[in-house]
Amino acid sequence: MSPSTNQAMIRDWRVRDFDAGKGLDAGATRGTGEGWLDIQAPGDLYLALVSAGRLEHPYRGRNEAAAAWVRSREWWWHGEITLPDAAASGPAELVCEGLDTFADIYLDGVLIGQADNMFRSWRFDLPAEASGAHDLAICFHPTYDRVADQSLHLFSAFTNRVSLSRRTLIRKAQFGWGWDWGPDLPTVGIWAPVSIQPRSKAQIRSVNFTTREIAGSTASIELDVDLVDDDGASVDVELLDPQGASVATATRRGAGAIDLSVPDAQLWWTADLGDQPLYTLVIRTPGAAEHRQQVGIRTVAVDQSPDPDEPGTTFFRFVLNGVPIFAKGANWIPASSFVAEVPAERYRDLLTRAVEGNMNMMRVWGGGIYERDVFYDECDRLGLLVWQDFMFACAPYPEAEAFLDNVRAEATEQVRRLRHRACLALWCGNNENQGIQHFVDHANGRAEPLIGLVIYDDLLPGLLRTLDPQRPYWPSSPWGGPSPNSMRGGDEHNWTVWHGTPPIPDADVVGEFETSPEGVAYTRYEEDMARFVSEFGLQSAPDIATLRRWMAPEDLKLGSDGFLERIKDKTDKATAMMLPITGAPATIEQFVDFTMLSQAEGLKFGIEHFRRRKPHCSGALIWQHNDCWPCVSWSLIDYDGVAKASWYAVRRAFAPVLASFRRVGDAVELWITNDTLAPIDGSAAVALARLEGASDWQRDVAFHVPANGSACVWREAVAPANERVLTVRSASGLFPDNRLLLAAVKDLALALDPGLSVELGTADDGLPLTIASDHYALAVRIRSDDPELRFDENHFDLAAGERRQVMVTRVDGGPVNPKTIEVSCFNARMG
Repeated sequence: MSPSTNQAMIRDWRVRDFDAGKGLDAGATRGTGEGWLDIQAPGDLYLALVSAGRLEHPYRGRNEAAAAWVRSREWWWHGEITLPDAAASGPAELVCEGLDTFADIYLDGVLIGQADNMFRSWRFDLPAEASGAHDLAICFHPTYDRVADQSLHLFSAFTNRVSLSRRTLIRKAQFGWGWDWGPDLPTVGIWAPVSIQPRSKAQIRSVNFTTREIAGSTASIELDVDLVDDDGASVDVELLDPQGASVATATRRGAGAIDLSVPDAQLWWTADLGDQPLYTLVIRTPGAAEHRQQVGIRTVAVDQSPDPDEPGTTFFRFVLNGVPIFAKGANWIPASSFVAEVPAERYRDLLTRAVEGNMNMMRVWGGGIYERDVFYDECDRLGLLVWQDFMFACAPYPEAEAFLDNVRAEATEQVRRLRHRACLALWCGNNENQGIQHFVDHANGRAEPLIGLVIYDDLLPGLLRTLDPQRPYWPSSPWGGPSPNSMRGGDEHNWTVWHGTPPIPDADVVGEFETSPEGVAYTRYEEDMARFVSEFGLQSAPDIATLRRWMAPEDLKLGSDGFLERIKDKTDKATAMMLPITGAPATIEQFVDFTMLSQAEGLKFGIEHFRRRKPHCSGALIWQHNDCWPCVSWSLIDYDGVAKASWYAVRRAFAPVLASFRRVGDAVELWITNDTLAPIDGSAAVALARLEGASDWQRDVAFHVPANGSACVWREAVAPANERVLTVRSASGLFPDNRLLLAAVKDLALALDPGLSVELGTADDGLPLTIASDHYALAVRIRSDDPELRFDENHFDLAAGERRQVMVTRVDGGPVNPKTIEVSCFNARMG
């Protein structure tokens, strides 16, 4: 959806609402009458109404429900445009890159086109005789009204909210109707650029850039140049290396692929394995504007060969440039419910922090949007692979021919837009549709075909065979093995932990949901023998300052209606999760602390288990990386950009080299997991430390671990104890410090006042803090009410007598005010 260089953007609009069906007769096509509000496009209608004083911010206080009227109105966007003289400049067209969702487009009161899919762009011919000033108006109809008479198929597990939205009948961001982490705020309006562009026969629509083979230092490239009305025009191709030097050229006349041979190829790697050199592809054809795009040279495949060490199973591992990798990452949801208003800086910040968190993959979840170009630009630049879902989630979808034609056009456009990306690793048909159908079949005692299966089994793979044949395609997530969510093949979603679903099945579902503390316990991750875990997670609250910024003061207490509105998963699983770990909280501040620590401990436990299993397990993608509004959710970074305790725990657990403990009966094992491409030799210092001070013993464990491998390097009997902790450290800094708590947090004999001290330093690039403790300090937290502060380490333990320096910086690079910072540890916060 990148705008061309020859377009005239239409940014300034006015918007007004009417009763459904009334705007046309009221002169809305001409923008007459009172009540019009200024709005920029792309832009969000809700926020424009907030700025005009017609709506309280839906995120603030209890205002979500008060915004429900917006969806039932007819909204007109009006703009005054100037058309070029067709005789002088040639014919032109109106290009709408994102209309949300059912829209009629008028020029001077005359209907020139209609739209019915948020995920497609729309092109409308402009009259050849028109030039000068004109009225352009777009009418957005209430979405529900357009599908109210259509039949709807629902899984029995779905709530009334879904039936009221009829979301599956509408090609629109599904999460906007509410999810178990998101508000019920379906968007409407112009959410991507609108422009006037010259209409040319020789127009380069898209280019596919495929690395077919890397032989030695030479890469074989295949190009597919997609021309509008290709009638045999010549196409000249030039490839510039990252330094700007021309390294390959070719010319094509007529249809067909273009082959390039690139000597001394600089390969694109994920951030953890190497650099991300980006080449510039330049394409020229007579009569069309020069086309440039950045590309990377790399190969990606998915290995599904049999796993010889676990009979009856197959691998599911991404192979990058011939190297099997462990995918470490998270699921990405839209960065705001108001998708048109997410600034590029937020994308850059969130994705940079993914790489800083030692991640190498993002999964774009199928209930959101095909993300904006800036998202994929950053993933290309930073070295993040992208698992890309098509936009279908948790439901059966229609099989009517008109719906399928709409989906076909949507998918064709999105594949053409994204297929050249170095970061794009896999196309996936949907999120959980087959998996939920399997649960529904179990609940109903009979198997039924999934409605919409033709989309994932025929339409999408058929389209990809033509447009992007080299990229792996996966029908759904989860998928593979003898059942959709099997541990024996493919990818798996682990919701036994948190949701208390029945144990992950090999074939038939066995058991029922169990949301007791035992049923949702994070220690159940150890039962998981999956090949690739593409969803798993636990909830926590955001930072307390985030809640204070968005909630009414009177609602900042447990059980208040305003607080409960921030928890869209309306069960009490949070209490079930916390009880065996921290105990139940007494205040909202303790709820924040207790859920954060529980989430961090649970994700640490799960990731360590999955990584120890490599290569049998080859991926762990956490649900979820980010939030779309300020709420209690599974995210690692809250809506205001504050990293939770879990983000820091995950960063340590995703480190290229990991030392982790595993309890086996009365013994404890130490494992070293090595994701680097070189073997490692080192020494680990294992100690049984007393919380009040000295250690009972220390072992220096020498180890050798092969490249891309994992091994148990030590084993010894260690009894449970509430006054001791087992630690492991590397004197050379080869891996992050780690520890195994030998009792539940709530049972540890922690000193309520461990003697924590803080010294302020000076530096040109931030504020150094040196933190020390007399006794063991659990989960030392540095926080501020300023969400722009960043801490290079946080939520860490300090042993008795230990000192650690933390650098505090601001996102804008400005000075840090030490008066905004507070330091504490979990010991004191439990009281």
